[in-house]
Amino acid sequence: MPKRNPASSNVRLRQPSAAYGGEIVLYQAPDGSVKLDVRLEQETIWLNLNQMASLFQRDKSVISRHLRNVFREGELERESVVAFFATTATDGKTYQVEYYNLDAILSVGYRVNSKRGTQFRIWATQVLREHILKGYTVNARRLGELRKTIRLVSMLADQHTLSSDEAAGLLRVVRDYAFALDLIDDYDHGRVPQAAVEAQAAEPLSLEEARRMIAEMKKRYGGGALFGQEQGERLAAVLASIHQSAGGQEAYPTIPEKAAHLLYFLVKDHPFADGNKRIGAALFLRFLEKNGWLYGSDGSPRLSQEALVALTLLLAESPPGEKEALVRLIAFLLIDRLKAVEESR
Repeated sequence: MPKRNPASSNVRLRQPSAAYGGEIVLYQAPDGSVKLDVRLEQETIWLNLNQMASLFQRDKSVISRHLRNVFREGELERESVVAFFATTATDGKTYQVEYYNLDAILSVGYRVNSKRGTQFRIWATQVLREHILKGYTVNARRLGELRKTIRLVSMLADQHTLSSDEAAGLLRVVRDYAFALDLIDDYDHGRVPQAAVEAQAAEPLSLEEARRMIAEMKKRYGGGALFGQEQGERLAAVLASIHQSAGGQEAYPTIPEKAAHLLYFLVKDHPFADGNKRIGAALFLRFLEKNGWLYGSDGSPRLSQEALVALTLLLAESPPGEKEALVRLIAFLLIDRLKAVEESR
């Protein structure tokens, strides 16, 4: 097979469609006579029989005959180059349609001796290269976030004498963060149902309720005169901030996002003269409880006690530049992992 040389080309990406679940790339022949919605998935290009017929300007029966010969002669193994994808037809119904990957497309192209096959090969090579480079960039960014979290854990361990439970919690956070990054990748590639993080209406935690909880904590656990003493209007501002909107859209549309920002702001904005970490953790748990997010589908807490302590300590010690990484970590750790993983299978 000839060497695949890249060539410059303008590529327009479309949003993933519900029927495909993957990235859709628009191919247009240089003379403008052929336009195809090409499926990009599993690091290759996919076309169905109708699309291949349009691409090579041959009847479908001719394309089918060439494909049969390719498989009969052992040039390609059918199982490795053919896949069935759910596709919505013009009648609005969804069907399982047979698709062929780039190897099969090129084999047919050489057999019909089509210049269009060469043009498509050059275009597809560039698209795949850009797709792989983009994926590498995303993975490198995620690896950087994981390294940041490990660095924060190391810094905290160096600066404080930690109990065995706190140390175990920090190690668990690192392990779970690696899981969270995998889960983020699953969401990006449509392997986990989006319903797991759809926007949801949240019952707010009122200022009066927060103050009652703080007063009860002071009675139950003790504390100096400064414990829970509010600094200006910071507590009210934090409680309101997680429900703020911009341009008619909620800034934090999901309950995990709201909860993660609530914990972060309560710990980092110091709304109290003393007790910010303890109060922050308590209000965070109460917000989750009010909105049905304290426990997962199996009845276990979404965050263990050790993990909550470790996260609170990480937030307290983290520099401002780590905010987005840590907030996203908390939000994804709150996702019902057991249910998400089961639904993705």
